[in-house]
Amino acid sequence: MKTKFVMLVLSTALAGVLAGFTLGCSQSTDTAGAPPASTTIGTEIDDSVVSTQVKSALLADPDIKGFDFKIATRKGEVQLSGFVDNQSQIERALVVTQAVQGVKSIDNKVSLKGAASTLGNKVDDSIVTTQIKAALLGDASIKSLDIAVVTRQGVVQLSGFVNNQSQIDQAIKVVHSIAGVSSVSNEMSIKK
Repeated sequence: MKTKFVMLVLSTALAGVLAGFTLGCSQSTDTAGAPPASTTIGTEIDDSVVSTQVKSALLADPDIKGFDFKIATRKGEVQLSGFVDNQSQIERALVVTQAVQGVKSIDNKVSLKGAASTLGNKVDDSIVTTQIKAALLGDASIKSLDIAVVTRQGVVQLSGFVNNQSQIDQAIKVVHSIAGVSSVSNEMSIKK
Protein backbone atom coordinates (compact mmCIF):
# COMPACT_ATOMS: atom_id res chain seq x y z
CA MET A 1 0.00 0.00 0.00
CA LYS A 2 2.81 2.38 0.93
CA THR A 3 4.51 1.62 -2.41
CA LYS A 4 1.33 2.59 -4.28
CA PHE A 5 1.18 5.85 -2.33
CA VAL A 6 4.83 6.63 -3.10
CA MET A 7 4.25 5.85 -6.78
CA LEU A 8 1.19 8.12 -6.78
CA VAL A 9 3.22 10.94 -5.24
CA LEU A 10 6.10 10.46 -7.68
CA SER A 11 3.84 10.28 -10.72
CA THR A 12 2.01 13.41 -9.55
CA ALA A 13 5.35 15.19 -9.16
CA LEU A 14 6.41 14.09 -12.64
CA ALA A 15 3.13 15.30 -14.10
CA GLY A 16 3.63 18.64 -12.37
CA VAL A 17 7.16 18.95 -13.73
CA LEU A 18 6.01 18.12 -17.26
CA ALA A 19 3.15 20.61 -16.95
CA GLY A 20 5.66 23.19 -15.78
CA PHE A 21 7.81 22.58 -18.83
CA THR A 22 4.80 22.74 -21.12
CA LEU A 23 3.43 25.90 -19.53
CA GLY A 24 6.85 27.51 -19.45
CA CYS A 25 7.32 26.88 -23.13
CA SER A 26 3.86 28.04 -24.12
CA GLN A 27 3.49 31.24 -22.13
CA SER A 28 1.55 33.81 -24.07
CA THR A 29 2.68 37.34 -24.60
CA ASP A 30 -0.56 38.89 -23.37
CA THR A 31 -0.19 42.65 -23.44
CA ALA A 32 -3.34 43.45 -21.47
CA GLY A 33 -1.98 44.67 -18.13
CA ALA A 34 1.49 44.37 -16.76
CA PRO A 35 3.52 41.37 -17.87
CA PRO A 36 3.74 38.60 -15.28
CA ALA A 37 6.93 38.28 -13.32
CA SER A 38 9.15 35.81 -15.12
CA THR A 39 10.06 32.48 -13.64
CA THR A 40 12.71 30.03 -14.64
CA ILE A 41 12.09 26.41 -15.45
CA GLY A 42 13.92 25.62 -12.21
CA THR A 43 11.47 27.75 -10.22
CA GLU A 44 8.52 26.09 -11.93
CA ILE A 45 9.93 22.66 -11.10
CA ASP A 46 10.52 23.73 -7.49
CA ASP A 47 6.94 25.02 -7.29
CA SER A 48 5.61 21.74 -8.73
CA VAL A 49 7.57 19.78 -6.15
CA VAL A 50 6.31 22.03 -3.32
CA SER A 51 2.71 21.60 -4.52
CA THR A 52 3.15 17.83 -4.64
CA GLN A 53 4.72 17.74 -1.18
CA VAL A 54 1.91 19.88 0.26
CA LYS A 55 -0.72 17.63 -1.32
CA SER A 56 1.07 14.55 0.06
CA ALA A 57 1.31 16.07 3.54
CA LEU A 58 -2.40 16.96 3.49
CA LEU A 59 -3.33 13.45 2.32
CA ALA A 60 -1.18 11.89 5.04
CA ASP A 61 -2.73 13.93 7.85
CA PRO A 62 -5.61 11.98 9.47
CA ASP A 63 -7.31 15.13 10.80
CA ILE A 64 -8.02 16.69 7.40
CA LYS A 65 -9.22 15.56 4.00
CA GLY A 66 -6.47 16.29 1.49
CA PHE A 67 -8.74 15.80 -1.50
CA ASP A 68 -10.86 18.78 -0.48
CA PHE A 69 -7.97 21.16 -1.18
CA LYS A 70 -6.65 22.64 -4.41
CA ILE A 71 -3.01 23.68 -4.28
CA ALA A 72 -1.20 26.17 -6.50
CA THR A 73 2.37 27.34 -5.90
CA ARG A 74 4.12 30.36 -7.37
CA LYS A 75 7.68 31.22 -6.28
CA GLY A 76 7.16 29.45 -2.95
CA GLU A 77 3.79 31.08 -2.23
CA VAL A 78 1.26 28.30 -1.75
CA GLN A 79 -2.39 29.07 -2.44
CA LEU A 80 -4.81 26.69 -0.72
CA SER A 81 -8.42 26.68 -1.91
CA GLY A 82 -11.47 24.48 -1.87
CA PHE A 83 -14.29 23.71 0.54
CA VAL A 84 -13.94 22.00 3.94
CA ASP A 85 -16.30 20.99 6.73
CA ASN A 86 -14.98 23.15 9.57
CA GLN A 87 -12.53 25.83 10.66
CA SER A 88 -10.28 23.33 12.43
CA GLN A 89 -9.58 21.63 9.08
CA ILE A 90 -8.47 24.97 7.64
CA GLU A 91 -6.24 25.68 10.62
CA ARG A 92 -4.70 22.19 10.51
CA ALA A 93 -4.13 22.49 6.75
CA LEU A 94 -2.26 25.76 7.31
CA VAL A 95 -0.03 24.15 9.95
CA VAL A 96 0.68 21.12 7.75
CA THR A 97 1.39 23.31 4.71
CA GLN A 98 3.73 25.64 6.59
CA ALA A 99 5.78 22.62 7.71
CA VAL A 100 6.60 21.66 4.10
CA GLN A 101 10.09 22.63 2.98
CA GLY A 102 10.05 25.32 0.30
CA VAL A 103 6.82 26.99 1.47
CA LYS A 104 7.58 30.70 1.85
CA SER A 105 4.03 31.90 2.48
CA ILE A 106 0.45 30.66 2.37
CA ASP A 107 -2.50 32.37 0.72
CA ASN A 108 -5.55 30.85 2.42
CA LYS A 109 -8.53 30.82 0.04
CA VAL A 110 -10.32 27.85 1.65
CA SER A 111 -14.06 28.23 2.27
CA LEU A 112 -16.38 26.43 4.65
CA LYS A 113 -19.04 24.16 3.18
CA GLY A 114 -22.65 25.13 3.67
CA ALA A 115 -25.40 22.56 4.13
CA ALA A 116 -24.76 18.91 3.42
CA SER A 117 -24.77 17.93 -0.26
CA THR A 118 -26.99 15.25 -1.70
CA LEU A 119 -25.78 12.76 -4.28
CA GLY A 120 -27.77 14.69 -6.89
CA ASN A 121 -26.01 17.93 -5.93
CA LYS A 122 -22.63 16.24 -6.20
CA VAL A 123 -23.43 14.91 -9.68
CA ASP A 124 -24.78 18.29 -10.79
CA ASP A 125 -21.70 20.04 -9.40
CA SER A 126 -19.41 17.62 -11.25
CA ILE A 127 -21.21 18.33 -14.51
CA VAL A 128 -21.03 22.10 -13.94
CA THR A 129 -17.30 21.86 -13.11
CA THR A 130 -16.64 19.87 -16.29
CA GLN A 131 -18.56 22.39 -18.40
CA ILE A 132 -16.65 25.27 -16.82
CA LYS A 133 -13.27 23.65 -17.42
CA ALA A 134 -14.19 23.01 -21.07
CA ALA A 135 -15.39 26.60 -21.54
CA LEU A 136 -12.23 28.01 -19.94
CA LEU A 137 -10.04 25.79 -22.14
CA GLY A 138 -11.95 27.03 -25.18
CA ASP A 139 -11.19 30.69 -24.42
CA ALA A 140 -7.74 31.59 -25.78
CA SER A 141 -7.54 34.78 -23.69
CA ILE A 142 -7.55 32.78 -20.44
CA LYS A 143 -4.62 30.72 -19.22
CA SER A 144 -7.08 28.14 -17.93
CA LEU A 145 -4.55 25.49 -16.93
CA ASP A 146 -3.54 27.85 -14.11
CA ILE A 147 -7.11 28.03 -12.77
CA ALA A 148 -8.56 25.45 -10.37
CA VAL A 149 -12.33 25.01 -10.39
CA VAL A 150 -14.39 23.64 -7.51
CA THR A 151 -18.20 23.63 -7.47
CA ARG A 152 -20.37 23.12 -4.40
CA GLN A 153 -24.15 23.40 -4.69
CA GLY A 154 -23.84 25.71 -7.69
CA VAL A 155 -21.25 27.98 -6.05
CA VAL A 156 -18.10 27.97 -8.16
CA GLN A 157 -14.74 28.75 -6.61
CA LEU A 158 -11.96 29.78 -9.01
CA SER A 159 -8.40 29.80 -7.66
CA GLY A 160 -4.82 29.83 -8.86
CA PHE A 161 -2.31 32.31 -10.22
CA VAL A 162 -3.02 34.13 -13.50
CA ASN A 163 -1.16 36.77 -15.52
CA ASN A 164 -3.45 39.79 -15.12
CA GLN A 165 -6.82 41.20 -14.12
CA SER A 166 -8.27 40.81 -17.62
CA GLN A 167 -7.83 37.03 -17.36
CA ILE A 168 -9.65 37.05 -14.01
CA ASP A 169 -12.49 39.17 -15.44
CA GLN A 170 -12.84 36.95 -18.52
CA ALA A 171 -12.78 33.74 -16.46
CA ILE A 172 -15.56 35.05 -14.22
CA LYS A 173 -17.57 36.11 -17.27
CA VAL A 174 -17.18 32.67 -18.85
CA VAL A 175 -18.21 30.90 -15.61
CA HIS A 176 -21.33 33.06 -15.22
CA SER A 177 -22.41 31.93 -18.71
CA ILE A 178 -22.62 28.26 -17.65
CA ALA A 179 -26.04 26.88 -16.70
CA GLY A 180 -26.22 25.70 -13.09
CA VAL A 181 -23.85 28.34 -11.71
CA SER A 182 -25.53 30.26 -8.90
CA SER A 183 -22.51 32.38 -7.93
CA VAL A 184 -18.75 32.68 -8.42
CA SER A 185 -16.18 33.04 -5.68
CA ASN A 186 -13.03 34.60 -7.14
CA GLU A 187 -9.97 33.38 -5.23
CA MET A 188 -7.52 33.89 -8.14
CA SER A 189 -4.36 35.92 -7.66
CA ILE A 190 -2.25 37.82 -10.17
CA LYS A 191 1.27 36.47 -10.56
CA LYS A 192 3.87 38.63 -8.90
